[in-house]
Amino acid sequence: MISVVHEASDARLDAFRWRDRQLASKADRLESVGAGLFVAEGDLVVGRAIDAGCTAIALLCDESMAQHFSTRVPENVDIFIGHEQLRQDVTGLGVPLRATGLFQRPPLTDPDTLVAQSHRILVAEAVDNPTNLGAITRSAAALGWDALILTAGSADPLARRALRVSMGSGLTLPFARLSADDSIGALLNRHECTSYGLTPSSDAVDIATVRPSAPRIALLLGSERDGLDESTMQSVHTLVRIPMHAGVDSLNVGVAAALAMYALGSTIS
Repeated sequence: MISVVHEASDARLDAFRWRDRQLASKADRLESVGAGLFVAEGDLVVGRAIDAGCTAIALLCDESMAQHFSTRVPENVDIFIGHEQLRQDVTGLGVPLRATGLFQRPPLTDPDTLVAQSHRILVAEAVDNPTNLGAITRSAAALGWDALILTAGSADPLARRALRVSMGSGLTLPFARLSADDSIGALLNRHECTSYGLTPSSDAVDIATVRPSAPRIALLLGSERDGLDESTMQSVHTLVRIPMHAGVDSLNVGVAAALAMYALGSTIS
């Protein structure tokens, strides 16, 4: 149902202003049946959320996008048309997005199920910066990786900033989250997964020389600040590095992830 709104303070738009913790609590983000909400910002991301089968709750659009999306969502979904200043004020982004969508979070996939059905698995250990995780997710989807496994300390791929940076890739790349008690190594070993841990250590193998031949591989990434946990590094089959020059000690984890996924993923069919 399409409605025109004239004031940014209209209570019907409140949920579009909510931050991530208001949209989905920590318990919601761990809920296997799908609980809480997420916001898709921008017409491309809204379209990808719809394409991914996510349940739309409400949309805030300009007139042309309202007409476009009215044919792609059920009739009972509220579609609000607002002028540029209203849309800018509601999102707080400083730009009047042509479309913003409020959606139901999809259910989480079981980690064992996801690894079992995947061949190229990316593991993010304590990657807690949503911008970095969004960049990693976008690269993983673009480079043909099948799955993303998150530890308990990692950011949410459906957080507003992460989803915006990934351009909606967080909706197309299947992901699962481990609990604080789960072991990354045990999960990968159960599925006979050959694992590679990315580290700047000079003792690691130059990733350009690695030629994976196993049917199922995993690339493990640590946080920007601390890298992979010592116990995690001991559990992987091979530690790999991207050689640095000019005294630079490391790369941003999003950039490093893209280079490593390309290097490893391009060598297997």
